[in-house]
Amino acid sequence: MSKPASTSLLSARVSDSVDERKFVVALARGLDLLRAFRPGETLLGNRDFVERTGLPKATVNRLAYTLTTLGYLRFDEALGKYALDAGVLSLGFALLSGTDTLELARPHMRDFAREVGAAVSLGCRDGLDMIYLETIRSETALTLGLASGSKLSMLTSSMGRAYLAVQSADARAALLAELQRAAGDEGAQQVVQAQKEIDAFADEGCCYSFRDWHDDVNAVAVPFRDPRDGRLLVLSCSGPASSMGESVFRERVAPRLKSLARRLGDSA
Repeated sequence: MSKPASTSLLSARVSDSVDERKFVVALARGLDLLRAFRPGETLLGNRDFVERTGLPKATVNRLAYTLTTLGYLRFDEALGKYALDAGVLSLGFALLSGTDTLELARPHMRDFAREVGAAVSLGCRDGLDMIYLETIRSETALTLGLASGSKLSMLTSSMGRAYLAVQSADARAALLAELQRAAGDEGAQQVVQAQKEIDAFADEGCCYSFRDWHDDVNAVAVPFRDPRDGRLLVLSCSGPASSMGESVFRERVAPRLKSLARRLGDSA
């Protein structure tokens, strides 16, 4: 079956093999409105939703009204904008509390962060990004303040590259093409750099990002599958490039991270 007609955000989440007889486009579009909020943002207006989803204004109005009625959005009449409401928060808590792998991973991640003096994160794919499910920092780690819910570029982050590395050749090629289009002028160069790490994965068993995502951040990531439901997760470790160079990540951090990933789940 072909894809249903969709926006750019929606198409990033829908595979070519989707059964359009079962796929509810209206529901997917409503969820894309919720996904339009970025970390640190509390209020968005209809214009923001239109720009970020590509949906017509009339469609956005109906979806926003429905989500507000159901308690997933709250409308601020004074500002004429929407905020996420308690319904979204309850779903988030249900995910976190129901994910056994997170509970299993947290003590190991704390020990790891303390041992290497860096930040350790667990994440998964969200459209064309990777999203943090959990981040634990050592007391001495001087890293960017990314927390649960933060999103990273799939092309420039070690986490995204590790995810891409274990996709089938066809799925990876389609994703890379979509990512290049979404990245605009910088897309081609970002794909070239990401492809180098992806090609090295077979030998390395992990993917790196050395100052690619941020000028002063080095990172390494390892994918694994949740033994409970087979979901693909990615474990990463990041630290300041100024004090944790490439050799530290290759020789000290990566072997330990691969060992931790094997402890938490099945090989991807």
